[in-house]
Amino acid sequence: MKRRSRSNGATLPIVLILAAMMLVTASAWLQTSLVAARATVATRERVQAFHAADSALIRCSRMLALALPATSPSPNDEPSRWRLKASFEGPSAAAIAPFASWPYARHAPQCLIEAGAGASYLITARGFGATPDSEAWLQLRIDIADGASTRHWRRVVARPF
Repeated sequence: MKRRSRSNGATLPIVLILAAMMLVTASAWLQTSLVAARATVATRERVQAFHAADSALIRCSRMLALALPATSPSPNDEPSRWRLKASFEGPSAAAIAPFASWPYARHAPQCLIEAGAGASYLITARGFGATPDSEAWLQLRIDIADGASTRHWRRVVARPF
C-alpha cells in the first residue's frame, strides 16, 4: 500500500494565486497601453491643429505682404478683435479661410488680419484637429519701419473665447 503525500491540496491554491497575479499584471499592462494610446492620439491632434494654424499664418502673412502697398493701417491700440468669437464664427466673421479644407481636421484653418498702431499688423491664425478639443492659436505681429519689416511670432496658450 502506498502512502499519500500531505502536499496534495497545496498545489491548487498556489496555481490560483499565480494565475491571479498574472491576470492583475496583464490588466495593469492593458490599462497602461490604453493610457499611452490616448496620449498619443491627443498629441497627434494638437500637432495637427498646430500645423494647420502655422500654415494659415504663413499664407495670410504672404497675402498681407502682397496687399501692403494698397493698405494703410488705422492708428489704434493693440488689436483685440481676435479675442471675439464673432470675428471667427457667425455671419459677421471677419476671419478668412486661406485653405478650402484641411486633411483630418473638423474645419479649415482660419486667420484674421488686423491693423495696429502705426505700420503694425497682427495676424491671428486658428487651426483645428479632428476633435473639438484640439485647437491651436498662433499669432504673428509684423512691424514695418523704413521699408523693413520685423516679425514677432507667438503661440496663444488658451482659447481667447
